[in-house]
Amino acid sequence: IYIMERLAIRFSRKALSLLAARFGSVSFSSSLSQRSITTSSLQRVSTTCQSTIPGDFLKWGSLGSCRTSSFATGFVPLQYKPLGSIIEVHRAENKSAEDLAAIWDDYHLGRGHIGASMKANLYHLLKQRTEDCQYFVIPLWRGSGYTTMFVQVQMPHMLFTGLEDYKARGTQAAPYFTLSYYTEFAEAKDLVLIRGDIVFTSKLSDSEAKWLMETAQSFYVNDARYKLVERFNKKTREFEFKDVLQALDMPNM
Repeated sequence: IYIMERLAIRFSRKALSLLAARFGSVSFSSSLSQRSITTSSLQRVSTTCQSTIPGDFLKWGSLGSCRTSSFATGFVPLQYKPLGSIIEVHRAENKSAEDLAAIWDDYHLGRGHIGASMKANLYHLLKQRTEDCQYFVIPLWRGSGYTTMFVQVQMPHMLFTGLEDYKARGTQAAPYFTLSYYTEFAEAKDLVLIRGDIVFTSKLSDSEAKWLMETAQSFYVNDARYKLVERFNKKTREFEFKDVLQALDMPNM
């Protein structure tokens, strides 16, 4: 058994200002209420965070598979789960890529986690693009409206939290859902295993988490959709949230 260094995901004040610039005039609806995302409110969050967290960078916490019922206040970073603690790697080496992918998926069924896999070349494309564009926003449809999820990536991990919670708590907001990518079989079997952990079951259902995983990945590996990610990260003034809604065939609320 080996101990893996805890992965600290860092945000700078620039991340908050980027969100402020991009969502200064955007409003969205949920099944409960309508809220407006304003530049001034995000700036107030940034000021609050600067006064309570030393330095220019703020941590979102480590990743893992443990769940907790508490949220934000007193958040304890999750422990990263190495592949060897989930499956017997030496036995998996004897399986074909197809059998291993099927076993991995079946293993996670009914366990409150998401199991998936992808080809190594797609993972390398995903990794390359997420290194260049770490942030994005995805609308999650619920009932008669949608809630916006904020995505941050530092491979081999991807984190999701509600934009409203990010707006309220800044980079102290805890992730609702995390993805971990395991590349141990990438070279030998052309297979990357993906594990999704729903940190707060009250915030996301398993089906919603699976949809977020597939949708987030599609925005990075699909050339047309990736242009929106690039625009969000690099061409702030040109980014329009309605283009994301259009790409997902969602109505512009």
